[in-house]
Amino acid sequence: MKRRLQPVLLGLLGILGFLTLWQLAATVGWVNGKYVPPPTEVFAALGRMTLDLHYWRTIGNTLLTWAIGLGIAGVAALVLGTVIGLIPFLRVSTRSTVEFLRPIPSVAIIPLAILLFGIDREASLVIVVFATFWQIFIQVLYGVADVDPVARDTQRSFGLSAPSRFVHLVLPTALPYIMTGIRLGATVALILTVTGELIIGVEGIGRLLVQRGTAADYAGVYALVVTAGLLALVINMVVRIVERRVLAWHQSVRAEVVL
Repeated sequence: MKRRLQPVLLGLLGILGFLTLWQLAATVGWVNGKYVPPPTEVFAALGRMTLDLHYWRTIGNTLLTWAIGLGIAGVAALVLGTVIGLIPFLRVSTRSTVEFLRPIPSVAIIPLAILLFGIDREASLVIVVFATFWQIFIQVLYGVADVDPVARDTQRSFGLSAPSRFVHLVLPTALPYIMTGIRLGATVALILTVTGELIIGVEGIGRLLVQRGTAADYAGVYALVVTAGLLALVINMVVRIVERRVLAWHQSVRAEVVL
């Protein structure tokens, strides 16, 4: 129990130290208090926002775009990654295309997304899906390729069907990679969701952040940044809980439980 609580306590201590340093810097004048307001003002602004229904609608819009983008990217990556990973010819023939498309920054396709869909949620979804897809797709490819050849040949020698081999060999091997890809993709999807709202103007946290900045409400700007950070933290915690439940049988998760 003490070993489990220690990282939590250290994390809380780090947050407390950061907030103290931030408050001190703004109060003493190490930074301009107008543009970097102290945390007391920021959290006061955040408290006022929580009483406004528009604030919660804004968070809802951001989460909706995030969930749709992550869902589309996840399904596409799982299907294509599994098919390409299981067929050596496809894996070799698509390698150059994957290496060409994967490094393209998602923000670089924002003008194209706006031309195709205008200033709507669909335009933001283009960049969210594009960035998130590669995070999951690459992990699926690695997971499928990590199947033990001896185990695969043994199952074939016993005459197991292709679906049985996939369920009992390929899926258990690839599942840790898939969950890692989903965890990384969930974070990237949130980042690109807020980025799309900032640049494209789609309704959400990013758009409200621009509006607060234009109105010179800097405490409100930082409050929205804190909101985005808290959302990322909650999403990561939820995905980790799901990951531990799904991979409860896996050695890495069992080792964490023992520790």
